[in-house]
Amino acid sequence: MNTDYRKPLPGTALDYFDARAAIEAIAPGAYDTLPYTSRVHAENLVRRAQPAMLTDYLSQLIERRSDLDFPWFPARVVCHDILGQTALVDLAGLRDAIAEMGGDPAQVNPVVPTQLIVDHSLAVEAAGFDKQAFAKNRAVEDRRNEDRFHFINWTKKAFKNVDVIPPGNGIMHQINLERMSPVVHARDDVAFPDTLVGTDSHTPHVDALGVIAIGVGGLEAESVMLGRASWMRLPDIIGVELTGKPSPGITATDIVLALTEFLRQSKVVGAYLEFRGEGASALTLGDRATISNMAPEYGATAAMFFIDDKTIDYLRLTGREDAQVKLVETYARHTGLWADALKTAQYERTLTFDLSSVVRNMAGPSNPHKRLPTSELAARGIAGEWKEEAGLMPDGAVIIAAITSCTNTSNPRNVIAAGLLARNANARGLTRKPWVKSSLAPGSKTVQLYLEEAKLLPELEKLGFGIVGFACTTCNGMSGALDPAIQKEVIERDLYATAVLSGNRNFDGRIHPYAKQAFLASPPLVVAYAIAGTVRFDIEKDVLGIDASGQPVMLKDIWPSDEEIDAIVASSVKPEQFRAVYEPMFKFSVEHGEAISPLYDWRPQSTYIRRPPYWEGALAGERTLSGMRPLAVLGDNITTDHLSPSNAIMLASAAGEYLAKMGLPEEDFNSYATHRGDHLTAQRATFANPKLLNEMVRDEAGGVKQGSLARIEPEGQVTRMWEAIETYMDRQQPLIIIAGADYGQGSSRDWAAKGVRLAGVEAIAAEGFERIHRTNLIGMGVLPLEFLPGTDRNSLGIDGTETYDVLGARTPRATLTLMIHRRNGERVDVPVTCRLDTAEEVSIYEAGGVLQRFANDFLEANKAA
Repeated sequence: MNTDYRKPLPGTALDYFDARAAIEAIAPGAYDTLPYTSRVHAENLVRRAQPAMLTDYLSQLIERRSDLDFPWFPARVVCHDILGQTALVDLAGLRDAIAEMGGDPAQVNPVVPTQLIVDHSLAVEAAGFDKQAFAKNRAVEDRRNEDRFHFINWTKKAFKNVDVIPPGNGIMHQINLERMSPVVHARDDVAFPDTLVGTDSHTPHVDALGVIAIGVGGLEAESVMLGRASWMRLPDIIGVELTGKPSPGITATDIVLALTEFLRQSKVVGAYLEFRGEGASALTLGDRATISNMAPEYGATAAMFFIDDKTIDYLRLTGREDAQVKLVETYARHTGLWADALKTAQYERTLTFDLSSVVRNMAGPSNPHKRLPTSELAARGIAGEWKEEAGLMPDGAVIIAAITSCTNTSNPRNVIAAGLLARNANARGLTRKPWVKSSLAPGSKTVQLYLEEAKLLPELEKLGFGIVGFACTTCNGMSGALDPAIQKEVIERDLYATAVLSGNRNFDGRIHPYAKQAFLASPPLVVAYAIAGTVRFDIEKDVLGIDASGQPVMLKDIWPSDEEIDAIVASSVKPEQFRAVYEPMFKFSVEHGEAISPLYDWRPQSTYIRRPPYWEGALAGERTLSGMRPLAVLGDNITTDHLSPSNAIMLASAAGEYLAKMGLPEEDFNSYATHRGDHLTAQRATFANPKLLNEMVRDEAGGVKQGSLARIEPEGQVTRMWEAIETYMDRQQPLIIIAGADYGQGSSRDWAAKGVRLAGVEAIAAEGFERIHRTNLIGMGVLPLEFLPGTDRNSLGIDGTETYDVLGARTPRATLTLMIHRRNGERVDVPVTCRLDTAEEVSIYEAGGVLQRFANDFLEANKAA
């Protein structure tokens, strides 16, 4: 700790670390030119870095150098139950390994405060038109997840520094925004900015508060939990100037979908964005949070807004204590984190986006960055004329309409707009189409309270949008089963069935197995499409329905005005609602370690929680990086949903067959996501997405076959992917994956890396990697290799019959040689970039992964002691 820069914070009894003074001591006048992100990182370094290295680290921020590593020490780790549980399963397995090596397992604990919120386990089995939906869905959740919840309850007693929010309380990001983030901490008599990593790619949601919060994989989160710095290089920090103001009737969802398209096209992948300008200043905190939430969809690592009066108003609105609100303003103003002090910040690149240009938008049919103005639905060939046949669904039927996801339910304007549209539709006698499975799943219980205050919850319930749970649900692929009659008709008539949801992800196969495509939309549009019942319909021009007096009703006739939305928000959303929800939720009284074993008693028949295998078998052996055969040859935009899907498990799948053999009834198979604490189930999810296109598997005409398929070499036998993996595992055959651009985009899913590593994959050669997935691969001991520009699988003529070696010294971003041995005896040497970007990543990779490296260091430290 660099006490030279520790000073009293005026107006408080706290001290702070003066990053401005430290920067000015190196380069006078430099602090005022730094972006917000660099100012927060400077404080973190002044407070936490080794004093001998401080000048070198701060100089990197001043000089905008991105070629050197510096440490970041996040103040918190936030987890949802899927990745959080698997991280804690890994730590429980690490305790076993430490005990077997002669160490004290009770000493393995998170060092950094860790908050786990159980929010990814609830499926919408009972829809929103069932008055008992919430109780029924929670009962199913508890029954299906008894093994998982037993383990999670053990962790909150067995591990120090772990707090657990039980199921049924909301989504991690919305709870983080509304309660968990103090914006400015006061610990040990020191005030400092809140910073965190979260085991979900949408962790930047809370960036809207001016909090640097980034999504990481569970493996990186484990490293931070255990007290290690998150080593990084100065990211590309881009200013985004927002001008103008939204037109009447435009929601935050419309804005973020337009921004997502614009920012993807502007190539901001991996960057930290700082939204600024008059447009940003005018946005509500809820609108800002909707924009920050979708950072991974436009590819950014963080999406920052500055602290200003809107931040302070929001903290008061959400029931934060007066003293805490005052501390945030005092600290931000004194340290240059207040918006007015950022007007002199300089950026290497600034983008400009005009909010007045935004029209009513959707995104789809399978990517969140593929913006689709509602007015152009017909022109894109997705909509079209249809006539409802008696008793039958139309082609293009909306089988799922879900108001879901923290992206939108943390924004009161969006939710109130949906409630008002429902009220207006009810007044005109409009109804939801009978084939639509509708649901409302808020990310916080406060949503229910303000909807009740506004007398809008009954209006939503009347249209089938009753509350089904406070969890991620449909956006996470937990849509639940369809009505059997609806499912039967979809299958027998081979209908083009769709989903419309207010979420942030709509990748192929994610939302529901029988929804061929999915569209992201604002909450009021979700309600409107439930009334329409189909996407083959121009919702801007066509008649939505006929009212009781025989008059046609169009969308514009029931769309609420901005003035009414704002008035209802002002009168119905109150601080006491947030206090009533959160004060009892955050009263923890766990006595850590009391009368409980530090080692978990693993249940041998569990298909949810199983001792991890990372210190045994093939994973304990050396990776040779020679003689590797391709498991798959893949194109661009391979997502973590392709690598390890999260949706419902079907009986015919490899995982379904395994669960059936283990005695689990099909109705309780649950989702792939919930089984990730059991590697025997989770392994069978590897490349199990039915939309996968493995270019090694082709039909007679030469086209790529769609499905979870592979080709075993050298025999050339085409099988299901799992059978190929089993065969290669039996042969102890090292594997490689060849891929195109943007490999691993999507959710921060550990099992997208764990699954391939357990299959025997030692390296992945791609044209580019998504940030979180690349670090997850390294955390599992898989080597990421990047083709040089102009080289790809097509230019190299790769067909999957080859074997591969990797040669060269593995140092940060070194040029290595990928040696390709063709079946005809030809050899091709291809230069590739080693995507171990830092010395820390090299260290993790060489140890075999995050957990293996920690075990080695832990035992060495104990020997030294």
